[in-house]
Amino acid sequence: MSLKSMIWNGLLVAALCFAVFLLYRIFQQYSLEQIVQSVRSIPFSNFCVALLFAAASYLCLGCFDLLAIRSLGKSLPYPKIALASFISLSLGHNIGFAGLSSGAFRYRFYSRWGLTAEDVAKIILFCGVTVGLGLVTLGGLAMIINPGDAGRLLRLDPANVRIFGLLALIVPVVYAGLAFFIRGKLRLWRRSFQLPRFSIAVAQVGVGTINFVFVSACLHQMLSASGDVAFFRSVTAYVLANSAILATHVPGGLGVLEAAVSYAVPKQASIGALIAFRCVYFFIPLALGTTLLAISEVVFRRRSRGANEAADEGAEAQSV
Repeated sequence: MSLKSMIWNGLLVAALCFAVFLLYRIFQQYSLEQIVQSVRSIPFSNFCVALLFAAASYLCLGCFDLLAIRSLGKSLPYPKIALASFISLSLGHNIGFAGLSSGAFRYRFYSRWGLTAEDVAKIILFCGVTVGLGLVTLGGLAMIINPGDAGRLLRLDPANVRIFGLLALIVPVVYAGLAFFIRGKLRLWRRSFQLPRFSIAVAQVGVGTINFVFVSACLHQMLSASGDVAFFRSVTAYVLANSAILATHVPGGLGVLEAAVSYAVPKQASIGALIAFRCVYFFIPLALGTTLLAISEVVFRRRSRGANEAADEGAEAQSV
């Protein structure tokens, strides 16, 4: 095993240990009976609405890939893109290091449909930028609309929080402006970055923000089952949690998500609400994604076998 592999494996083990520690700190104050009762206290209607918001989020994530492929000048039917995106991200969100893990699954699908490894790498980068733009934009809006909660978490007064919110909103504006005026490669020091068309850049900001609105709405359905909580307070909680997940790369945000949301909304973040949210947004998509991956592999292999047999028959006919 190389030194690089040992370092990465060590970091992964450390992250998992940290996740287990966080979960222990969260769950130690509850008995099994309390956890079961807390989950059962989630109304079925809230659970169903949360499922719809989660489905809408995954549809938005499919649009990330669609925009990326359009920016490359390629064309694939949206159903194929949605299939590759959902399987890749439903597994990647739970495995951790989503950019790398989902990238491996993306390559397996897109390479079969004519895209190169370089194309897939550009798709992953494009989607990563879209995630960042959406998170920054929604975080900026949350700091402007709900400065009280953000100020309590950041230990700043509301006026300063609003200033940070306005600064955050400058980021997507600058990005779209660069795409409009430069219309090509942006050179920073010795590196160059290919900017998308202005229309695609604006769509990135829009769909990236809408995706996180849907995820926050999914979380809000679970939190509101335990008490009255404003929507933008749920947004603040999720932006904080997702930022922590991206920083730690813990698989599925295990423990990090629960700790961050519990810190942001301690009264409404019951253990049942957190477990229900994880089931809706992580575990149910994981089960569906794994099933679809298995089915798609069977279909791909049958088609490949059929194509090979047809090619062999054609070669035999020509030789005769």
